[in-house]
Amino acid sequence: MDDVSPPVQVRPADEVPFEDLQRVLGTRGAGHRCQCQRYRLPPGESFAAVPVEVRAERLRAQTDAGSGSGSTSGLVAYLGDEPVGWCAVAPRADHDGLVRVFRVPWDGRDEDRADRSVWAVTCLFVRAGFRRRGISRVLAAAAVEHVRAAGGRAVEAYPITTTRVIDEELHVGTVPTFAAAGLVEVSRPTQRRAVMRLDL
Repeated sequence: MDDVSPPVQVRPADEVPFEDLQRVLGTRGAGHRCQCQRYRLPPGESFAAVPVEVRAERLRAQTDAGSGSGSTSGLVAYLGDEPVGWCAVAPRADHDGLVRVFRVPWDGRDEDRADRSVWAVTCLFVRAGFRRRGISRVLAAAAVEHVRAAGGRAVEAYPITTTRVIDEELHVGTVPTFAAAGLVEVSRPTQRRAVMRLDL
């Protein structure tokens, strides 16, 4: 992994313009299409039925972008003045799709799905042209500190266990990335997914 120069700075999404987050997600590709909504769909709503513009507005509200409100669902990484990375981190219970539909967090575990003191990192996304520079690891470590500062008692992630995948699948991060931030594997519900956690 190459050193990042200049150093990566990470800021809560509510402290930065929403346009900076959109520059990270881009104007095409998986990040642009998803707008970090896959795990936040309310019950009964189809991902395909929600236009990307609506997904973007939901992300704007979730991050409260540019408001300085102190309440945010994510972090934005910068190299100098250039926004280069995004980390979605919020209370696990805020993710309807994660809590009610996605089985990975729950297989083999007895967990209170409504426990808002457990936070989840659901996306680590770095702009094309800035990847393989350690930015995801900086974001993962910053997410742990963000949860700690917010009073969370634990942070979880659900990374993919192999890098032999299409780029779109890497948005959940990798096991080494979260291990470097102090998370440990607590279950392996499928061959391709792990549940990792750090109790704070």
